[in-house]
Amino acid sequence: MRLKPQYLFVIAVVVTVALYFIVRSLLGLGHHATAEAKPVAAGPPSVQAKIVPEVQRQYDVVVRGRTQATRTVVVRSETAGVVAAAPVLQGTAVKQGEVLCRLAVDARQASLDQARAAKKSAELTEQQNVELAKKGFRSPTQVLQAQASLDASTAAVRQAEIALAQVNLKAPFAGVFDHRDAEIGAYLSPGQPCGTMIEINPLLVVGDVPETQAASLKVGAPAVARLVSGQTLAGRIRYVAHDADPQTRTYHLEVAIPNSKLDVRSGLSAEVHIGAGSGPAHLIPVSSLVLDSAGRQGIRYVVGDGRVAFAPITVIEETPEGIWVKGLKGSVQLIVVGQSYVADGQKVQVAQAR
Repeated sequence: MRLKPQYLFVIAVVVTVALYFIVRSLLGLGHHATAEAKPVAAGPPSVQAKIVPEVQRQYDVVVRGRTQATRTVVVRSETAGVVAAAPVLQGTAVKQGEVLCRLAVDARQASLDQARAAKKSAELTEQQNVELAKKGFRSPTQVLQAQASLDASTAAVRQAEIALAQVNLKAPFAGVFDHRDAEIGAYLSPGQPCGTMIEINPLLVVGDVPETQAASLKVGAPAVARLVSGQTLAGRIRYVAHDADPQTRTYHLEVAIPNSKLDVRSGLSAEVHIGAGSGPAHLIPVSSLVLDSAGRQGIRYVVGDGRVAFAPITVIEETPEGIWVKGLKGSVQLIVVGQSYVADGQKVQVAQAR
């Protein structure tokens, strides 16, 4: 069978290509080409670094917290009665002993008058018995009985005076009458509330300190609180807990701040900066932080022979310029670009960061 011309052309091309590769392999040209294509070994990776000097800096422990009243007390009635007067509006600053609620006197004044009259009669009887005993007309037992009656009447007067005084529900300390629970006409049983008193001078700023920083805080240390409104208040630590919260492993902290004008309210968010001594520190960019294989936070830097090293650090303060850290010694050639793509001990090419 005779082949078509186009088929003969295809067969000729295939045979020519096959002969080319056979001759190439026999002459060793393939091996030579492969040797020439072998890649050249790459150099050390490049990173950018900058020199970070060591400086002496005041260490501040920063705590997120809130303002809180020093004391909060619910003023409750000690006796039963109808509220006859409510002389103080809620939200008003009051002095210690000022009347917040006044109950109706009812028969309490009459009971006191009766007790005083009984005491006066007992005093006269006791005096008569003493005089008669001197003349031999009263026995010592009768004198003692008269004295006991006088003592009982004196106690009755005191009891009536207390019952009458209990109609006045007074402020237990100077502060703010923050909330009223009883209005005029309301009936109060013993234990029912008149209202709530809070003391906000001094004012407390409370928060929780991590266990890694609690040891550096001392009672009496100065502190500065920045409120959410932008206001800055100065005070001192008055309390640091010695027992950690079992769930958060943090320690409760209280900072006392003067508030004589009562213009700072309880419940405001605050950022507290507490002085915790001074020491060496380095200012580094936040972007330079890395984690090592153990999960520790730190930085990578270049040592003298051009190799990478890792150093764990502790953040002591965050600023707009960067973060202040401790844990480094002397000036450090900090890797700021490429630190996440190199390993400890690896040799690198260092370029100066811009």
